[in-house]
Parts: sequence; structure tokens; C-alpha cells
Amino acid sequence: MKPPNLNLSVSPKDTIMANKAITYLKRHPQNLPSLSPHFTPQAATYLLLTSQNNKPLILNFLNWVNSKPHPFFTPHCQTLTLHILTRFNLFKTAQTLALNLITSSNHTTSIVFNLLKQTYHSCNSSSAVFDLLIKSYSQINLIENAIHTLHLANRHGFSPGVLSYNSILDSILRNGSDRLSIQQANRVFNDMIRNNVSPNIYTYNVMIRGMVSAGNLDSGLCLIREMETKGCFPNVVTYNTMITAYCKENNLEEAFGLLKIMANKRVEPNLISYNAVINGLCSQGRMNETMEVIEEMNLNGLSPDCITYNTLVNGFCKDGNFHQALVLLHEMAGKGLSPNVVTYTTLINGMCKVKNLSRAMELLDHMRVRGLSPNERTFTTLVDGFCRQGLMSEAYKVLSEMIDSGFSPSVVTYNAIVNGFCFLGRAEEAVEVLKGMVDKGLFPDVVSYSTVISLFCRNGELGKAFQMKVEMIEKGILPDAVTYSSLIQGLCQQRKQSEAFDLFREMLGRGLSPDEVTYTSLMNGYCVEGELSKALDLHDEMMQNGFLPDVVTYSVLINGLNKKARTREAKKLLLKLFYDESVPNDVTYNTLIENCSNNEFKSVVGLVKGFCMKGLMDEADRVFETMHQRDFKPDGAVYNLMIHGHCRRGNARKAYNMYAEMVRCGFVSHMVTVISLIKALSKDGMNDELSSVMQNTLSSCTVNDAELPKALVEINFKEGNMDAVLTMLTGMANDGLLPDGGDYSCASASA
Repeated sequence: MKPPNLNLSVSPKDTIMANKAITYLKRHPQNLPSLSPHFTPQAATYLLLTSQNNKPLILNFLNWVNSKPHPFFTPHCQTLTLHILTRFNLFKTAQTLALNLITSSNHTTSIVFNLLKQTYHSCNSSSAVFDLLIKSYSQINLIENAIHTLHLANRHGFSPGVLSYNSILDSILRNGSDRLSIQQANRVFNDMIRNNVSPNIYTYNVMIRGMVSAGNLDSGLCLIREMETKGCFPNVVTYNTMITAYCKENNLEEAFGLLKIMANKRVEPNLISYNAVINGLCSQGRMNETMEVIEEMNLNGLSPDCITYNTLVNGFCKDGNFHQALVLLHEMAGKGLSPNVVTYTTLINGMCKVKNLSRAMELLDHMRVRGLSPNERTFTTLVDGFCRQGLMSEAYKVLSEMIDSGFSPSVVTYNAIVNGFCFLGRAEEAVEVLKGMVDKGLFPDVVSYSTVISLFCRNGELGKAFQMKVEMIEKGILPDAVTYSSLIQGLCQQRKQSEAFDLFREMLGRGLSPDEVTYTSLMNGYCVEGELSKALDLHDEMMQNGFLPDVVTYSVLINGLNKKARTREAKKLLLKLFYDESVPNDVTYNTLIENCSNNEFKSVVGLVKGFCMKGLMDEADRVFETMHQRDFKPDGAVYNLMIHGHCRRGNARKAYNMYAEMVRCGFVSHMVTVISLIKALSKDGMNDELSSVMQNTLSSCTVNDAELPKALVEINFKEGNMDAVLTMLTGMANDGLLPDGGDYSCASASA
């Protein structure tokens, strides 16, 4: 299709029609519909060219042609209008017209470009019109059209500016961060430099975002250094992009380093900067450190927003500190921030994880009282919570309510129900749910099948397990590492070691990475068969493939060595765990509670627990001291175990000293520990220490619902009624009104 010729001869009739339209546009727009059937493209062209400096009239003309499709408003007339609108700096209106032009016509990129080129001088236009066209192509992801237009404009001397390049780069990197997208972006960026177009801050920010999205953080840093050498200084968006990326990579040290660089360069961090760091700390369970970030925020005049609170609530829930999560919920309301569906769903999920379903349902009711409606995730979370405890009747009630509320259960929802039946060992009903999913237009995924396969393997029904593996493959669903691990474990349990190893090789052949569970299952199978050398070979292979053996793996190997009467090797492996710096900290303190043949292979918490349960407090103290010597700081769980252990042995003074140290370190003791300590102090008549513990315990409770129980506890304590005190504290703990982990509050951070 050839573009129309611009050298039009306008007939007297078209001239009269155009002038009449101009009059109507100025004074009588209601009469314009009478002209529409007779108005021609030539008349429209005459109108546009003679009125191109009259902004109100041009806008009225545009309203006329937009009221309904008009044949006279041809692509040629549209390009004239684009030039005029761009000259008036009406870029938003112009872009709407450009998008309509490139999506509603059959014109190729070359034809649209030539139309703009031919009408260019008639409207005294500028290269900004080509920037606009390129941006329009980029906005709807027609990247090749945008690049072609860019090259045509450069070839004809129109010199597109930085806006064109930025639009293309943003479109490329917004739609992909794979190797090909990065290569294409680099080509456009290099082309920009060759054409003497200087990148601006937006250009670099887009490129940096693309690099870090592809996982190439080093390239992002190189771009920051490059932009600084060219006099284009990073802004808060630049740093936020890098900080967020480092936090996602769990490299918080680099993220904190960038915050310091921002301060040195007088670039003020904003809420996005701090929220990214707080999210990173929460992901690593470093909840105590979030307080320092909140304090820094307050010093910089920033207050936590809903995102900050939701992140912290989620972090405390994952950390098991539901008391503090609830405190933050109340704190939000006190600061004028409204907890939203995300806040409540996070808390409900936390309660479901610790099997406190009554409190989860209370939160659901509280949420509705505030005028918030549960969403699909809220309902699915509750379904999963009930199913994990095998409470299928309650799960189906929530499912029914979910459907009544207008939500369609997803595959994830039904997978929770499948898991619930498998938890109860009811394989037939789990299979029926899979069939029901298909009837509802949902297709079971690899999680659905793997859950049922795992149950069949646990039940020793390997025939059904492998039959289901075949079925899922026939339906185009490939088994994942979990599927294979379950099957391998099932085969090993039935002492079919050869078949298990064949399946292991099949798994590797499919490019799936075995995990610690897979290796441990095979090692255990070999140990049971007495083939210890093969088990040790697998251990070496596991290490070579980058997997660190966990406590179960070493337990299996030590057990195997003991059974073969190779006690010396077992002890050697045990000593490696205790002294070898290359072994992770959670494994370093793993040892047998008494000796190698005991096989109670635990983490450091488990080791302390074992000694405390057996009343071996001297041994527990030695482990505790060793932790300090190795600069391995005990956490709240270790303190709780030690205090409880000393209380049981009647060492009230030592228990209290450790409690005081625990408080200084920022931990709040579990209520079981507190009650044990109160009993011990009361028994030994240590009244000052007892008063201190009571005061700390009650002052750490800031939930409004606890005011009455607190008052009753204080009255009974003053009257010396310790049985009533202990009973009420236990009740408060069960109701979630007392803390059970590290203390924290945004309010305290800002105080």
C-alpha cells in the first residue's frame, strides 16, 4: 500500500466545506454531524493545515473525529494531527492518537514513518514526533517496530532523542531479563552512544534494573561506576534497585553498605529503601536487627507504612513470635494505619502453621468486623490449616464459604485438601479429589500427584505409586525432585536398593538435582544392606555436588558405622562435626548425647535439650560456654532450655542469672520457662528476683485484651496466691496474650 500524495489540489467545494467546519468548530459544534457525511479527507487536510496554530480549534476537531469513526480522518490526516499536537506539547493526547493509528490500520512501520516524514515540513514539526511514535510502539511491546522506526529516523536525519532509546530499553527489559533480552538491550544502548545521544539517569536506571533482574549484580555496579564517570549521578531509584536486588540474594551486608554510600553522597533513602532492607532481615529471621533500621528511619524523618508493618508481621509470624505480630497489629491501628487483608491473612497463616486454628478463626472474625473481606488466599490458608491437622469437615466448611463468597478454589486450594486426606492416610479420597479437580476444569499439577505418590510409598503400595507416575507423565506433567525422592525412599524401605539407584540415575539424567533427603534415603538403604562403602561414596558425591549433609545424614552414617562395629570411624566422624570449621554451625554442635551408639543426633538446641532432660546440667553448661568461646551466640531457644533445666535441678540462682542475661540480650523467655522460674524462685524465697521476673513478664504484654488478666495476676501475686498466678499466666500464654519470643515494637524503636 502506497502512502497518499501530499500535493493535493483542494477543490472549491472542499474549501467551502472546510471553512464551514471551522465556523462550526468555533461557534456551533452541535451542527458538525450534518457535515460528516459530506466531509472529505481533502477538506480535513485543508482545515488542519490552515488552523494548525489554533490549539482550541484543533482540540475541538479532535473531539469531533473521536466521537465516532469518520472516513475522512485518514492516516494522512492523523499524521498531520500528530505533528500539530506534538508541537503544542500535548503529548498524552498525541500518544493516544498514535496508538490508535498503529493498532487500527494495516500500515507497516515504513508507511507510518513515511506519512510522518511527508507531512513533517507542512506542520513545522520536530523530531519529537518520532520520539512519540517510537514510545507508542514500545508501550504496546512492538519492540521490533520501535527499533525499525528508530533506524529509519536516524537514517533520514531526524535524530531521535534519549526518550526514544529509553522507551525501547524499558520495553525490552520490562518484558524479559533472559540472555537474549539483555543482549538486545545492550545493542540499543551501544547504538545510542554511537549516535551521540547521552544516556540520562532514567537510561541507567532502566539498564541497572534489567541487569539485576537477570541476576547480574556486578554489571549493575559497573553501570553505576560508569554513570558517575560521565557526570550522571545515581539517585534514590538507582540505589533502591541495587539494595532490593542484594536483599533478594540474601546479601544484606552489601545492601547495608549501599545505605552507607547513600548517606556519604547525600542521597536520602526513602521508605522503599528501608522496606527492602527490613524485608531482607525478616527473610533471614534477623528480627532484632529490624529495630535498628526502624530507629534509623525515624532519625531520617520517615515513619513505617503499611508495607513496613506487613513485612514485620510476616517476619515475626515466620519466627514464631505471634505475640509480637499481634502487638504490631494493634500498633498499626494506634498510628492511624489500617491493617489490610494482607496483614490479617499473614497472621491467620501464622496461626495455622502453629495449629492454633481457633485464634485463626478469631482473626477472621476480627477482620470482618473491620469491614475487610477475606480473599482467595485467606480462604486457601484456612483450608490448608485445617487439612494439615486432618480436620477435613472444617476444611470443607471453609471451602463452601469460599465458593459462596464468589471465589473459585484454585489448584493450590485443592492440593491442600489432597494433602489433608494423605495426612490421614486416606488415599482413595485423595485420588477422588484429583478426579474432581478435572471435572471442575482444573488440572492437577506436580504437587497434586507427588503428594499422593508419597502416601502410596509410605504405605508400601509401590505399584500404585509407579502407576500414578506413569499417569502424570501421560498427562504432560513431569515428575520433579520431590516425586523421585518419594519413590526412591519407598524402594529403599522395601530394600530394593538396585531399583532405587536406577531411579536415582534416571533422576540425574533428567537434569533434576537430588537433595539431602534423596541422598540420605539411598545412604540409609545401603547401610541397612551393610554396604557401607557405597553409602560413604554417596556421601562424598553429595559433598562434591555442593550439598552439605544435614544432621539426619550423619546420624545414618554413624548408625551404619556402629552396626559394623566401626566405632572408631563413628567417633572420628562425630569429632569432625564438633571441631571442623567447614561444617555449618547448625551441624557443628551435633553430637550424641551419651556416645556414638546412642544415635540421638541433634542440633545444638537438641544437644542442650538432651543434657537438660537428663539432668546433666554441668555438660549443658560446658556446651553453652563452648558456644560463647566459638563466638556462636546462643538464641532464645537455648536460653529457655538452660533456664528450665537449672530450675528442674533446683539451681534457682543460676537459672535467674541466665534469665537476666537473656533479657539483656533482647530475648523474651517462653511462658513455660517463666512459670518454671517463678516456681523455683518462690520455692527458694528469692522474693526480689521473683518480683523482677513478674514485672518483666507483665510489662512485656501490651495487648489491650490482657488488661483484666494482668490486673488479676498482680492482685494474686501481692496476696501470695502463687497457684492462682501460675494458672492465670498459663491461660494468658495459651490465649496468645503473653510473648513467646524476641521482643520488638516499632513504637519502642521510635521512642
